[in-house]
Amino acid sequence: MASPEKTPVDLSLAMVTDPVALADWLVIAPLVICVLVGAVLLMVRKNTALQPMIAIPGLCLLVLVDAALLGRVLVEGPITMTMGRWLPPFGIAFTVDLLGAVLTLVAGIAALAGGIYGAGDVNDSGRRYGFYPFLFLMMAGVSGAFLTGDIFNLYVWFEVLLIASFGLLILGSERGQIDGATKYAFLNLVATTLFLIATGYLYGIFGTLNMADIATKAPQISDKAPLVTLVSLFVLAFGMKAAAFPVNFWLPASYHTPRVVVSALFAGLLTKVGVYALMRIVLLLFPAERDILAMIIALIAAATMLLGAIGALAQTDFRRLLGYLVISGIGIMFAGIALASPGGISGTVFYAVHSMVVMTALYLASGLAARVSGGFSIASTGGIYRSHVALAGITLVLFFAVSGLPPFSGFWPKVVLVKASLDVGAWWLATAILLTGFLTTIAVGRVWLLTYWRNAPSDETAVAAPISALVDYLPLIMLTAIVIILGVFPQQILELSQTAAEQLLNPVAYIRSVFPTGGVQ
Repeated sequence: MASPEKTPVDLSLAMVTDPVALADWLVIAPLVICVLVGAVLLMVRKNTALQPMIAIPGLCLLVLVDAALLGRVLVEGPITMTMGRWLPPFGIAFTVDLLGAVLTLVAGIAALAGGIYGAGDVNDSGRRYGFYPFLFLMMAGVSGAFLTGDIFNLYVWFEVLLIASFGLLILGSERGQIDGATKYAFLNLVATTLFLIATGYLYGIFGTLNMADIATKAPQISDKAPLVTLVSLFVLAFGMKAAAFPVNFWLPASYHTPRVVVSALFAGLLTKVGVYALMRIVLLLFPAERDILAMIIALIAAATMLLGAIGALAQTDFRRLLGYLVISGIGIMFAGIALASPGGISGTVFYAVHSMVVMTALYLASGLAARVSGGFSIASTGGIYRSHVALAGITLVLFFAVSGLPPFSGFWPKVVLVKASLDVGAWWLATAILLTGFLTTIAVGRVWLLTYWRNAPSDETAVAAPISALVDYLPLIMLTAIVIILGVFPQQILELSQTAAEQLLNPVAYIRSVFPTGGVQ
């Protein structure tokens, strides 16, 4: 008996059947570079002299690929690449819009600066125990978080960067590092647990974890599911990871303990991933629920920025002071999320770019200041302006920028955020932003007067360590140049920030990149 003929199946409805365009590989190229270079560095970790020679070109390649990805997104709009050939929402999607592409590039630049500085700051022991492999593993997590279009994979990339950060935090195994790592690990594991619970809750409601799919379904069930509770869990989890009030106490207790270059990378990158993830959740997926929580987020923003600035005023240690300035900047970014207007979101995006660059540079500058003056104590050091004019000048520019003073990068996003606050009648939030800038100016001005301007104490016995023009000054000059360029010529980054805000608030292009044949409702 003849068997019935099989009905042909159109696999194109469920799977990618066409060859992947070569340009599409740019979407995952940053991850591939980080993993492959990190693996090579792990294999040669005992050859400490060879590691910077591999790592720094690898970081240069990462920056070039990130720039190419940004250029493609600017031309074509959001881009999606699906893993395993299964189409969304079944397959795992990497979706890159302008926000993700910009932050990925800036993160790569900060990592390059850290990699160059680490060639002089990290000794042979630190290299043998994995500074450069951990750096690339952390960058894989950071890049993956910025590029993924799937909530569960966002969680996975958070885990990757956390594992790498634990390794970087304890390089040296000093008592202070272990203490700081314990606090850092405990609070971040709590936040990760909350994130995982919220993710399971999300899947139980929607049956999918694809961001574009959730964005299309959420408006249809907003009155049938406890979405406000779900979003509140995400706000708590990402608020803890970003070090927002009242769960910010772990950051100043841990960021001053590792090597300077590690502190710089943490300050520039890790908290911004938490802010980015919160923007994705509350702006792209659940804008209606964000409206309900807007006042709570605004109060968190005001408390975070003001308490961060006040905490900075109280510090006698340069690096501890910088930790509080990181917290203060998180509050300013939360203000834009609370406003959720085009101006507010564009201000947050601009400020995130500024903060990633300036906080990385400030920590690197603090390391050089400690090297030439004998320590991080503000009260017992001095004379840097007379002995190292270039370092003092660069640091003054960075102090102006972090305070939000013109003509540097921190001025413009604060102007945008203040205007956005006044446009909706939130005068008290605008006042908090301006007061934070004033208090920050006092805090860093005190450091400048005591550590840089005044004469060195007469009883000083510390011997100044030498500074290399290549590995020490080069990354600092590179980052400071970006701070100046963004301040003097802000138009381009303002336009990028505005476009990124529009894509977040109106995600039609994002959804169509994932579901080109009918994902938009």
